[in-house]
Amino acid sequence: MTKSPRILVIAGSDSSGGAGIQADIKTITMLGGYAMTAITAITAQNSLGVTKVETLSPEMVTAQIEACVGDIGVDAVKIGMLGSARIAHAVADALERLGGVPVVFDPVMVATSGSVLADAATVAAFERLMALATLTTPNLPELEALGGLPAVRARTANLLVKGGHGKGGQIEDVLYAEGGEYSFWSPRIDTPHTHGTGCTLASAIATGLGAALRLDVAVERAIAFVGQAIAAAPGFGGGHGPMGHALGRVPFYDILAGLDTQGCDYAAVAARWR
Repeated sequence: MTKSPRILVIAGSDSSGGAGIQADIKTITMLGGYAMTAITAITAQNSLGVTKVETLSPEMVTAQIEACVGDIGVDAVKIGMLGSARIAHAVADALERLGGVPVVFDPVMVATSGSVLADAATVAAFERLMALATLTTPNLPELEALGGLPAVRARTANLLVKGGHGKGGQIEDVLYAEGGEYSFWSPRIDTPHTHGTGCTLASAIATGLGAALRLDVAVERAIAFVGQAIAAAPGFGGGHGPMGHALGRVPFYDILAGLDTQGCDYAAVAARWR
């Protein structure tokens, strides 16, 4: 059996399950990885917005990272919502000690609903994380808030500028990498159900890197997964609803349907349970 890449996610919890740690775990699992978490903050939120945020202590965040790395090990790291400047610096300290593991940094500032998730001091602390990251993945507003394209390119090894906030029927995501510049085009899906797209994309890329995929290939696969998840959105919530990370399928049933061993017709069993 091929070993699952071990992906450590350092991010906040989304109580509604559409973004944050919850979206990260679903994504990593669907793409064949093993998800671990270091939770930075707990949010009360849904498709309409964020109503309350409580951050954990930097010491607790560090303890979670060390517990995962010290026992399970790690093949790649994804960083999302951090919650405070102190947590951002604690994470940077931990990554400096880790060394050599691919890091995907999603510089989360504002939720899809418009709720602010990072203050000025936290954003200022992003500079350390961008310098440590294998890839930084801002959307267009985040790129502007971080100083624009030339400034961000100078701070991080590789940069993926997400084009979802742009105009037109096609979305262009641009990867600025050490090996060149790549454009990825995908059709824009007319739907409000895009909660957690940034979290999902970054975790999907981290899973690819943890599996030793080339960076551009990991990005291409991640973009394709996000598009499929948006298309499979269940339509929950009255605002920016969650995507369908399971892609409209029940993987357990799909596996059973393909088995017919030891005299048991698993396809028939799966059909009864559907």
